[in-house]
Amino acid sequence: MDKIIDIKNLKVGFNTYAGQVQAVRGVDFHLLKGETLAIVGESGCGKTVTAKSIMRLLPENNTVIPENAEINFRGENALKFTGKKLKELRGGKIAMIFQDPMTSLNPTMKIGHQIGESLMIHKNMSKKEALAQAVEMLRLVNVSNPEKRINQFPHELSGGMRQRVMIAIALSCNPEVLIADEPTTALDVTIQAQIMELIKELQMRLGTAVVLVTHDLGVVAGVADRVHVMYAGEIVEKGTTDEIFYNPKHPYTWALLKSVPRLGIENKAILYSLKGTPPDLLKPPTGCAFAARCEYCMEICKEEAPEIVAISEHQKVKCWLQHELAPKIEKPLELKGE
Repeated sequence: MDKIIDIKNLKVGFNTYAGQVQAVRGVDFHLLKGETLAIVGESGCGKTVTAKSIMRLLPENNTVIPENAEINFRGENALKFTGKKLKELRGGKIAMIFQDPMTSLNPTMKIGHQIGESLMIHKNMSKKEALAQAVEMLRLVNVSNPEKRINQFPHELSGGMRQRVMIAIALSCNPEVLIADEPTTALDVTIQAQIMELIKELQMRLGTAVVLVTHDLGVVAGVADRVHVMYAGEIVEKGTTDEIFYNPKHPYTWALLKSVPRLGIENKAILYSLKGTPPDLLKPPTGCAFAARCEYCMEICKEEAPEIVAISEHQKVKCWLQHELAPKIEKPLELKGE
């Protein structure tokens, strides 16, 4: 297995006036060459913080990452990178597509200059060469009339077009890893499908490994090879896409799957909604973080954090329900046979 990224015991805290928010609490995962790994979970679970940690984009003045944490890129701990090496990592080796292209793109700079900037920094191209390459990158991501687009500003483009520009910027230096942080959130459903299809197509053509960060399991289904489900700063379940969709083991994964709209749903039927709120990560619970919202909660869930249980070679879950002595509970009826 060719591991491009191997993360071990990643913990991220943020110092605030009220104390330290423990945003990521002991995350372990790896990314293989050419694969797509999806990290899913509701807002505030630590997905974006994990993604930005890989890129070293978190604010240094109030971020706390312990010494024993590792973000290994090609065998070297990226948390130790400084200067030129860190500059090469960001944008050159690993690139990122952010949630909202309107706030990520510079409103005062033309599109061509914004794409060409990374080429001049990482590939030492002249301005003329970079602009010529920018046209080719826009053509690659299916932007119409790219010769005209390079002279336009972000506000002159549609939302879908701006997201394609973000993808062009990210892929301009042919990175080994592309991190897509909620790449379809601000787009309508039709454009969402086009953007996901574009990312998948470019990945196959360029051989780029992709980390897809999203709250929407519907986006994941036809794209990801493996899925990691995050809750309250922890990965509570991981497995292949088939295992997560057809044989989920954690009640939180069940809740996420039940909340996805289905074609066979009755007209005007009420969609499932998970009750309650995530725990306060200023003071994380001693037991299972999901216990307060879990309808299958047992006493031990409130008192002690669950251990990781291996279901198969790839599927692992942190849940007391999967302990050998726990009562056997099957997944909800509405998830069977899917």
